[in-house]
Amino acid sequence: MTVRTRFAPSPTGYLHLGGARTALYSWAYARHFGGTFILRIEDTDLERSTPEAVQAILDGMKWLGLEHDEGPFYQMQRMDRYREVIKTMLDAGTAYLCYCTPEEVEAMRERMRAAGEKPRYDGTWRPEEGKQLPEVPAGIKPVVRFKNPLDGEVTWHDVVKGPITIGNKELDDLIIARGDGTPTYNFCVAVDDWDMQITHVLRGDDHVNNTPRQINILRALGAELPQYGHLPMILGPDGQKLSKRHGAVSVMQYPEQGFLPEAMLNYLARLGWSHGDDEIFSMQQFTEWFNLEHLTASAAQFNPEKLAWLNNHYIKQSDNERLAALARPIMEREGARFDGAPPLAAVLGLMKERTNTIKELADAAMLFFRTPNPDAALLTQHLTEAVRPALAQFAEKLQTVEWSKPALSAAMKEVLAANGLKMPQLAMPLRLLVTGQLQTPAIDAVLELFGRDTVLARLQKGL
Repeated sequence: MTVRTRFAPSPTGYLHLGGARTALYSWAYARHFGGTFILRIEDTDLERSTPEAVQAILDGMKWLGLEHDEGPFYQMQRMDRYREVIKTMLDAGTAYLCYCTPEEVEAMRERMRAAGEKPRYDGTWRPEEGKQLPEVPAGIKPVVRFKNPLDGEVTWHDVVKGPITIGNKELDDLIIARGDGTPTYNFCVAVDDWDMQITHVLRGDDHVNNTPRQINILRALGAELPQYGHLPMILGPDGQKLSKRHGAVSVMQYPEQGFLPEAMLNYLARLGWSHGDDEIFSMQQFTEWFNLEHLTASAAQFNPEKLAWLNNHYIKQSDNERLAALARPIMEREGARFDGAPPLAAVLGLMKERTNTIKELADAAMLFFRTPNPDAALLTQHLTEAVRPALAQFAEKLQTVEWSKPALSAAMKEVLAANGLKMPQLAMPLRLLVTGQLQTPAIDAVLELFGRDTVLARLQKGL
């Protein structure tokens, strides 16, 4: 069997973390077996589906690097196929026309609620042997309903949740085409999975109630059933459903905040799956390891701190030129001046150890790309009369010293020894005069990057 998986989002909003995790698992399972990963856009909800939402899904998939092998397929472009299948089902007697108005159906449900029964369609127009159907009313466009089995059960072995059984008495005759001929969600999904020969369906557990309906439709069509796996939802740090207050935003807001796709993929992979105690791994390793047996049936909790920790790891592992390409636009918006400044890639290589996002990295690097404006009170505190002579001596040494981190460090130690000072007494005013701030990486590394001319000019001005 060739494994064929699919990611089938509805373009009624952004691609969120839960959807991205579903896409990742479906992609990884296909890659693990050398199978096919299909992207399908379920856009039959005409009122809520938008081109912008479609593009957001495509952009999110591209950023994450989850390349599809087939598609994207759009359900609205498959209307002729759905109508063909509906006609076949009407002819076979597995579907029928229903002329009840929405008001009549709601009245049925109200009567059932009043009687303490589960509200449902009562089968008024369902053809049965020996049954007299009502007279067809004038001016009513009928819906098409699926003739769901009345007895028995729908059972499947969910690869995440285990065996699930739902009685057919719990399911009424589902509308598979509206009065205007538009097919409905569950019908389209079943036909698509059949036509696209999907072997494994991984999706959120909010779809569990849809599965028996889709299984019955597929059986009526004589189709082979895929295996189903329903992934538990992702919860916020407080144990509640993930929402905007937890950061449940579009996946495309994460690159804007300075997260790398490999960090997001690594993080999402562990939100419902594990490989021993491994926390950090490449996507190549993930696809080699990924299986359905180690998917967890319990809800996962979103932890922003862990995502930031992973992002810091991948920033430290990243090529400095790549980081520069990501950070430069952020710094340009903040007014960075790159002419005459140190190479941005070299600066980021020095700063990246301490930052969790590209935004933090860009902000930290700004000290190299703007004119320093040290706080007057801090200068008074650190640039004392006892320190000024030592700073002047150090500036003199900088005229001729080899411009390298080891040589700059050695020069500083000579000045400290000659003046009976400790490192912070010299380093703090040096930082203020050269960078305008007290917190920087090692001062010798900072001076090396700024270059001789810039450092001497700023010391001369400050002294």
